Amino acid sequence: MSDAFLALDQGTTGSKAYLWRDGVVSLVGRRTHRQIRPRAGWVEHDAAELLRHLEELSAAAGRCSAAGLANQGETVVAWDAATGRPLHNAIVWQDERTAGTIARLRAEGMEALTLERAGLPLDPYFSAAKLRWLLDHAEGAAELRRQGRLRLGTSDAFFLHRLTGTCATDVSTASRTSLMDLRRLCWDEALCAAFGVPIECLPEIFLTTADYGVLSTGTPLRVGIVDQQAALYGHGCTAPGDLKITFGTGAFALGLTDGLPAAGQPDGLLPTCAWQFGTAPPHYALDGGLLTAGACVEWLETLGLMDGHAGLDGFTGPSALERGLAFVPALAGLGCPHWDRAARGTWLGLGLETSRADLRRAVLEGIALQAAELVETFATRLGPPRRIAVDGGLSRSGFFTQFLADALGAPVEVAGSADMTALGVLALCRGEAIRPEGARRVEPVAPLPAPLKAHFRDAVALSQNWARGAAPGPRRGN
Repeated sequence: MSDAFLALDQGTTGSKAYLWRDGVVSLVGRRTHRQIRPRAGWVEHDAAELLRHLEELSAAAGRCSAAGLANQGETVVAWDAATGRPLHNAIVWQDERTAGTIARLRAEGMEALTLERAGLPLDPYFSAAKLRWLLDHAEGAAELRRQGRLRLGTSDAFFLHRLTGTCATDVSTASRTSLMDLRRLCWDEALCAAFGVPIECLPEIFLTTADYGVLSTGTPLRVGIVDQQAALYGHGCTAPGDLKITFGTGAFALGLTDGLPAAGQPDGLLPTCAWQFGTAPPHYALDGGLLTAGACVEWLETLGLMDGHAGLDGFTGPSALERGLAFVPALAGLGCPHWDRAARGTWLGLGLETSRADLRRAVLEGIALQAAELVETFATRLGPPRRIAVDGGLSRSGFFTQFLADALGAPVEVAGSADMTALGVLALCRGEAIRPEGARRVEPVAPLPAPLKAHFRDAVALSQNWARGAAPGPRRGN
């Protein structure tokens, strides 16, 4: 029987599994889970539901030569080490409940420590403050800590503990917590103490490819990685200057660097660990993102303004921006380079003549224009990207990818698959790159004039600070 490799991709809106066998990648299955929003700014997932979906997908795949797991990144879980029972819903990377804690820590001057050790600013986006919230609020957490049974970690550690018996995370995921020293690649006692997270409750940090244990099917699990880093690897972006953007719930960009990049720069780009193999030095990257991309499209659907995938194409004539209509995709605030969680989604230029199609087109253009600003931010720090690779649901739209290339004034390499995270995991499992069919190169046809880009920047400026009285601080917020 030929070798088969399994990729488990546990994402923000669902879980998917893919198999590689005899050069063919096939979908094993997918599951969608509930999005739980107990109050404004709070986002949770049922950790037991996510685990059940991974178990079902693993069973459907059967025994394989090796498997890997990609995870959401900053989403966290608290659980009982003895029973495996989660103590609370998982707190998702989008969640803002720790904004008050973050503001207090910033006022106390702690951001200098997180920037120096973890390379990250203070923000509810990262895991540390959410882990502390679970310690303080998850039922039974304090008592389990006294008994030595409390486990706190990113969601992958919970899944691995339950799926294989190994309580571990990987270096890329740990680098998103604000608790790992980015140079030494280990939990930092000073950071843990500052956030009030007991270091003894955290999982062990493993390399990207390691022995993570064995699934119930008998498949050895050999890869653990954040979904965005997996997508970067799936694109074959392995050299400094390579840049990818995944258009999922948000739009997340990673650009590989030559060594550990500086933290705390005014451009808002954040250093992160991309991956580490064996005894080789780690590979680092700069990270930046938009907080809502595909989520804007889902929002249009809930409003009845989007008629399925067909609504992403079919536009003709001058762009919405040329006709004075702009949309700023700040439904959860602005990401890099602004990091303004108090910004809000904004349509400007509405008139009685504005149609449903105009609104859809303005949303797609706004996402592309924000992504172009993000690429320009990377270019200022690292120089012009060697490659700009894109994937995710929006990359299937011919209109969107063409407008993005025009906004960039540079070619865009569009993945042949919308599931580059899974391809990256499969490539890591196999130790060999996978080149999916159907990839295309989109050249700019009508580069956007500078005055139009400036006009859009004016729209972004008008969206900022709108909810300042009720929102978290000015920085980041998966």
